[in-house]
Amino acid sequence: MTRLLDIQDLGVTLPLPSGDLHAVRGVGLSLDRGESLGIVGESGSGKSMSALALMRLLPSGARSGATALRFDGQDLAALDDRSFAQQICGPRIGMIFQEPMTSLNPVYTIGRQMTESAVARGLLSGARAQRKAVDLLDRVGIPDPEIRTGQYPHQLSGGQRQRVMIAMALMLDPELLIADEPTTALDVTVQAQILDLLDDLRREREMAMILISHDLAVVAERTDRVAVMYGGEIIEEGKAGDVLRQPAHPYTRALLHAIPRLGGAPARLTAIPGIVPSLLRAPEACVFAPRCAYRRAECTAAPPPLRDHGDGHRCRCVLTEPPRAARVAEPLRRSPAIGQEPVIAASDISQVFSSRKGLFGPRREIRAVDGVSLELKRGETLALIGESGSGKSTLARIMLGLSAPTEGTVTMLGRPVASLSGTERASFVQPVFQDPYSSLNPRRRLSEIIARPLELAGTGDRSSRAAAVREAMDLVRLPERLLHAYPSQLSGGQRQRVAIARALVTRPEALVCDEPTSALDVSVQAQILNLLDDLRAEMGLTCLIITHDMAVVHQVADRVAVMLNGRIVEEGPAARVLDHPASDYTARLLAAAPRFEDRDTTLETAR
Repeated sequence: MTRLLDIQDLGVTLPLPSGDLHAVRGVGLSLDRGESLGIVGESGSGKSMSALALMRLLPSGARSGATALRFDGQDLAALDDRSFAQQICGPRIGMIFQEPMTSLNPVYTIGRQMTESAVARGLLSGARAQRKAVDLLDRVGIPDPEIRTGQYPHQLSGGQRQRVMIAMALMLDPELLIADEPTTALDVTVQAQILDLLDDLRREREMAMILISHDLAVVAERTDRVAVMYGGEIIEEGKAGDVLRQPAHPYTRALLHAIPRLGGAPARLTAIPGIVPSLLRAPEACVFAPRCAYRRAECTAAPPPLRDHGDGHRCRCVLTEPPRAARVAEPLRRSPAIGQEPVIAASDISQVFSSRKGLFGPRREIRAVDGVSLELKRGETLALIGESGSGKSTLARIMLGLSAPTEGTVTMLGRPVASLSGTERASFVQPVFQDPYSSLNPRRRLSEIIARPLELAGTGDRSSRAAAVREAMDLVRLPERLLHAYPSQLSGGQRQRVAIARALVTRPEALVCDEPTSALDVSVQAQILNLLDDLRAEMGLTCLIITHDMAVVHQVADRVAVMLNGRIVEEGPAARVLDHPASDYTARLLAAAPRFEDRDTTLETAR
């Protein structure tokens, strides 16, 4: 293979009022044509920042530099911004961004956004660009692609918007595709379809790919090499099979032990203690040492070098052979008694939307939910699964009382939702929305966002609200130093934790969670899933969880309901549905779910 990308000693510094944040330091990456590289690590470790630095899309005021930055032999540092945008960004290097709703223009149709770059550059005529856009939307699994080109982003589900972003990135046939969490909002069948498509394009065009993801199962299946980042540094790299199945760094091992897995009895997940460090000062020792169970005196004396473990496997750790110990599985703390009383009950719910192409096109009805009856019983966790566009989120909004159904009724503890005031509903049930980017007010600080439900309910004085906010932040492992930060200053995983903290601050009886862990790295996901388990045991919390992650379903659910085309096609106890599905559709979902099986299962994680 020929070398396509070569980055050496990449650094990124972000100016903050309290000083410079050393977000990325000394990162070196190389990539051959047709090769795929996975970059993994906790939220805030510098993965996305490194990609944005390569694409010259860093926040205003940020500074970046590298001793070498070459693409196909060309020195990218020698290009001015205009030349880089015309020659490199798009036609040769494409990028799928992490947040589809904020990356799509809400006032332009999908078709216009997909075609304008190719047409403006003179690469395709308007008609050919339109045909290619429809073809790509079809290849990424968008139903009725011709109709969708005339729609706007808000008319698509979260998973569909993510697929549009992927199709847009492929419009110009890039030589290198940077995919930042490309499958976060996708169901397992579409995820498999998208990853198969990217694999096909790599083979057909020798397209290289950088896959930034917290889904270690996907990275293990779909990449040739893996780089593990922590605290702005690459701490381990090598072939995917070596790094993810025989890890050398304690941090990589801890990440692997935090993954929920399908099969067997679910056990409490092993989360990494502490948080990713603040990088206001460049570390003078091992950046992972404060959270590492195996640290020695030399770990805090100086930064460790990257040691060669053979065959391109390198690790930034003083330990050549970390200690091995049996991992003890702690049982889950299930709710002591799941009652039969329905906390929220939906009866014969239907929701019909109308759509038309253009201002004067024929009106078309879309039945998003079709005759669904579902009960959420006290103390249980009900998982609602199904492909994107099957009606899950629409049903959740109806059960929350945020939308009125076209037909049917919803009750909370026997009272019709329509008869409850907003304050009454909010004190009883709280939502955690799928998209933390659009569900957080960008003009409010974290302390204000989390306290907002308390203010609306008129609960407590300023002092008690501040204490409740700090308690909620501690529950989801958000450091107190972020109290006065804005959402734009947080990583994707941190924003999702803010959304969960806001839902928990009132200590509600029930939560309705729409993909609550989709934007979280595996360690924080383990913390959140353990937290939900604790809240159920201690408070009898009732949860409805919408998710595409079958391992998460196995970890948390008492019952499972499967939706397809607006209908419930299967419902029952989680163990029976997951182990012996009665519906062919459920069986297909389970077969498409990525599974991670690491060979090194005897190591104790950091604690």
